[in-house]
Amino acid sequence: MLSPTSKRTKHIILFLIVGFSLAIASVLFPLLWSDITVAQTPASTITERVLSMERRLEEEFEDYFGEDLATVTQTPADISQILKQVGVETQTNPAVMWVIPKQDHLRLVLITARGETIERELFDVTPRVLKRTVQAFRQEVSAPNRRGPMVGARQLYRWIIEPYEADYLEAEGIDTILFCLGKGIRGIPMTALYDGEKFLVESYRVSRIPAFNLIQTDYQPLEKRQILAMGASEFAAHEPLPAVPTELDAILWSLDTSRRMMDRWDGQTFLNQDFTVDTLREHIEANPFDVVHLATHAEFRPGNPSQSYIQFWDRQLGLDQTGTVDWDLPPLELLVLSACRTALGDDTAELGFAGLALKAGVKSAIASLWYVSDFGTLALMSDFYQHLGVTTTKAAALRQAQLNMLHGDVRVEDNQLVLSEGKIVLPPELQSTGLEDLSHPFYWAGFTLISSPW
Repeated sequence: MLSPTSKRTKHIILFLIVGFSLAIASVLFPLLWSDITVAQTPASTITERVLSMERRLEEEFEDYFGEDLATVTQTPADISQILKQVGVETQTNPAVMWVIPKQDHLRLVLITARGETIERELFDVTPRVLKRTVQAFRQEVSAPNRRGPMVGARQLYRWIIEPYEADYLEAEGIDTILFCLGKGIRGIPMTALYDGEKFLVESYRVSRIPAFNLIQTDYQPLEKRQILAMGASEFAAHEPLPAVPTELDAILWSLDTSRRMMDRWDGQTFLNQDFTVDTLREHIEANPFDVVHLATHAEFRPGNPSQSYIQFWDRQLGLDQTGTVDWDLPPLELLVLSACRTALGDDTAELGFAGLALKAGVKSAIASLWYVSDFGTLALMSDFYQHLGVTTTKAAALRQAQLNMLHGDVRVEDNQLVLSEGKIVLPPELQSTGLEDLSHPFYWAGFTLISSPW
C-alpha cells in the first residue's frame, strides 16, 4: 500500500505528464492540420491574402503581355456576390478555386457564392513532388491507347478536390468551378482529374481563369445568335486538316438545321483561300457576330507572345497581334480555336494559353492543350454546338459534349458520326479514321474553356 506522500507524488507526476502531453499536442496539431487553423484566420487577413494573390497573378500576365491590365479591386466578398448573382441568372452554383504552387507547398483557396473563403496549405506537396505527379498525369492523358490506372490523375484529385469535396463542393451543391492555376500547373487538363471511379467532368462544369479580377463576369444568354466559322484544310508548312470542311458544315448544321426554327442561328463560313486575316477583320466589323470559330493550326510556344500564333491561309496572326482585330464590335462572347497545340511544361507557353481570351479581348475562349486528331476535333466540336445556347452556359455546353464522348454517345456507326441530335455522313477520306475510341481523355480533356464559363 502506498503512503499518502507516495500517492501525492504519483498524482503530481501524472499531472505533469498530462500537462506536458497537452503542450506537445498544442504545438504539433497545428502543424499536422494547418488547413484547419487557416480557416480560423481573421477575415481581414484572408481578404488581404486573396488580393495579394490576385495582384501577383495580374503582374505575371502584365509582364508576359507587356501591357497594363485591369486593376485588382475585387475582394472575396465582392467575388462571392458576383458568383451569387451570376448563379441566379444561369441557374448554377459556381465557386472559384485558386491552386497556387509555392516554394515549399501547394496553396489552395476556395470562394463560394455563400460568402465563404476557405484556405488550405498542403505542405507535403512540394514543387518537386508536384512536378513529378503532373508529368505522370500528362503521360496518362496524352497516350490514347493507354488504359492503365491513372495514378497521376488520382493523386491530383486527392490534393486539389478532396480537401473541399465533402464539406463544401458537395455540401453546397456547387456545380461550376473556375480554376485559377499557378505556375507549373497551368497546362493540366482539369476535367480529367480522377477520383478512382469518375472524372471531374462527370461532377462539375469547369473553366480556367487567369485571375478573377481579369475576366468579364456579366452574363448574356447565347440564344439565336450569329457565328463566323472559318478554317483551312490545306497548309504550306503544316499538316493538312482534312476534317475542317466537314467541321464547318457540321457547325452550321448543328446551329441551324438540327434546331427548331425559333432556336436557329445565322452563320457564315470561309474555307482555305478565303480564310484570311483581312476577311476576318472585314466581316467582324460589318456583322454583329457573337461567336468566331477558327478551325486551323494554332501554337502556344515558349517565349514572348509573338512566338505563339493562329495560322491563317495568308499568314500567321501572332498572339501579340490578336488585339489588332476588333473582336468587341460588338463584344465577342466566344472565340474557338479547334486545332491547338501548347508546349506543355513551359510556363510562358502556358501563360499564353491561359491568357488567350484576355489578350484577344473576348469574354471566353475554347482551345486545346494538345493537338487532338482531326476526327476527334470534328466529333467534339460538332456535338458542342448542338448544346451551345440550349444549355444556360458555355461551360455546360462543353461539359455535355465531353460527357457524350466519354460515355460513347458520340461515336461512329456505318460511316456516320453519331451526335446527340442526328448523324453526319462522313466523307470517304474520314471514314477510316472513325475507328478511334473517343472515350479516352486524350480526345476530350484537352479542350478547355478559358475565362468566363458563362
